Amino acid sequence: MFAVIKTGGKQYKVAANDVLTVERLAAEAGDTVSFDEVLMLGGEDGVTVGAPRVAGAAVSAEVLEQTRGPKLIAFKRRRRKSSSKSRVGHRQNLTVVRITAISAE
Repeated sequence: MFAVIKTGGKQYKVAANDVLTVERLAAEAGDTVSFDEVLMLGGEDGVTVGAPRVAGAAVSAEVLEQTRGPKLIAFKRRRRKSSSKSRVGHRQNLTVVRITAISAE
């Protein structure tokens, strides 16, 4: 069985025991979180597509760790202007979770 969930403005296709990295969630390592925005469910009996969400469906996951993504550098330079440069770095806060169960009512 698989599900398509939405968290942090992004969509993820997940199945049981999948490990994925999502945007920062307010939970500590070892906590259990539930994703209620299930957009689609699939399995042996076919596919259920929500409009916009599947009613009564939920995906539960265990938080493995809180981490940060790789450093991204944004460098801007304007041509023929020797003093017009800017360099900005960014690291995204992330949460690593393991999907434990997909439930549909």
